[in-house]
Formats: sequence, structure tokens, C-alpha cells
Amino acid sequence: MANLKEIRNRINSISSTMQITSAMKMVSAAKSKKAQEAIHAMKPYANTLGNLLKSLKSALGTTNPFLPREKGEKRILVVAITSDRGLCGAFNSTVVKHTLSLLEKYEGKEVEILTIGKKGNDILKKTGKVSRYCEGFFDHMDFQKVATLAQELMNAYTKGTYDRIILVYNSFKNVATQILTEEVFLPLQLTTTEEEQEESDFIYEPSAEAIIEGLIPKHLKLQLYKGLRDSLAAEHGARMTAMHKATDNASTLRDELTLTYNKARQTAITNEILEIVSGANALNS
Repeated sequence: MANLKEIRNRINSISSTMQITSAMKMVSAAKSKKAQEAIHAMKPYANTLGNLLKSLKSALGTTNPFLPREKGEKRILVVAITSDRGLCGAFNSTVVKHTLSLLEKYEGKEVEILTIGKKGNDILKKTGKVSRYCEGFFDHMDFQKVATLAQELMNAYTKGTYDRIILVYNSFKNVATQILTEEVFLPLQLTTTEEEQEESDFIYEPSAEAIIEGLIPKHLKLQLYKGLRDSLAAEHGARMTAMHKATDNASTLRDELTLTYNKARQTAITNEILEIVSGANALNS
């Protein structure tokens, strides 16, 4: 059994760790609330914009540059969205594992990875498939910066650099649950259900062709921005949950060590009393 000083040092160390994890939990809770409000505010607009685009798919024709390639898909870009900071459980590893599974799925094709988030980049760059690392998105979420990246991805697709662009990120469901999401960024996915077709009986002014020309870039920029916002909200939720569990585990360990310390201290006191009594008896005899 460790001596009393070692146990006391461990108890102090765990108490200090608890203060840190508890503080991180409260900070993540505050940031999570703001991130949730932001993503909940923009999702209805993003979904409505997507449904409007689907209702206009007849105006796309067959020559639109954002439609699927007739020659098939040979060059694929995977955009892996992770976090810049750790201590958020399996948040980053989930995205990394799925990205690696996509490399296996598209084996035999030219697959490149674009990473957003330092933690994912640190691991995925070891595959040798990372063509670009984008940083500085999460410190200050700026739509214009995201729109610039989205425009670069659109240009790469229309020029034929890539035949398919896929987004991989964690979507926010609630504080305790993050849903791994794989979305096709390009080509456009415009399949509609019968209910959506019935609800899309609109008269467009100006023409549907003119509207869709400006709607596609706006939709794609918003899709990438929504993915980043979703990932940020999920990250704060995951970190809050991880720090809550860490604090609980530290509390349990501290209680166990405190019990061990008290037992060891009681044993030491009992032994001292026995030594004193034995010494007194020896003197009296």
C-alpha cells in the first residue's frame, strides 16, 4: 500500500484535475448554447432553399455543370470536418474512421482529402492523401470565408478536377448525441419524393432558369456553412459530455482514494497506540 504522503498527493492532483474539467464543462455548455441557437436558426432556411432547388430541377436541363458526369466518377474529394481542439471524446475519431473507410470504398479511384480542423488533419495527413488543410474556421465562424472555400470547390468541380465531392462531419442532435453525416456536396442531389413534387406547384418570376442560376451557388455555400455550424455545435456538445464524464470519474476516484487514505491513517494511528502500550507494559514489567 502506498504511504500516506503519496495518497494525499494523488488526492490533491485529482482535485485539481476536477477543477479543470468542471471549468471546461461550464465553458463548453455556454458555447454549446450559442452554437445550438445558430444552427437551429439557419436549418429551416437551408432546408427550404434545398427544397426550392429540387422543385426547379426541371429547369436545369442536361448541360448544367453541377450535374453528375456522364463519364462516371474517377476523381473524388472527401472534405473531412473535425475540430481544432481535443478533449471531446470520440468526436474526431469518428470522422477520421469514416474518412478512412471511404478511401477503402473508392479504392482504385483517385481520392484526395481536404481537412478542416487540426485534429483530423494531424491523423489523416499520415495517409498521404491530404491535398489541402484549411484552418481558422472555428475561432470565428465567418460566412464569407466559408463561401470562398465553397466557391473554390465549385470551380474545381466544374473544371473537372473532381467528379464527386463529399462532406463528412458530425451533425448535432442533442448535447449527448452526435450523428455522423456523409453528404454529397457535388454533383447536385435533386431527388424528390411524391409529396415534395405535389407541394412544388409554384409560378416563378423571373424564369426558373434565371432563378436557378443564382440559387445553386447560394445553396452550395449555405450547405458547407451549415455543415461547419453543425459540426461546431456537435463539438461543444461532445466536449461538454466528455468533461462531465471526466469530472464524475475523477470524483469517484477521489472518494476511493480518500477512503484508502483514511484506512491507512487509521492503521498508522492504531499501530502507534499499540507501540506505546507495548512500551509502557514493558517498562512496568
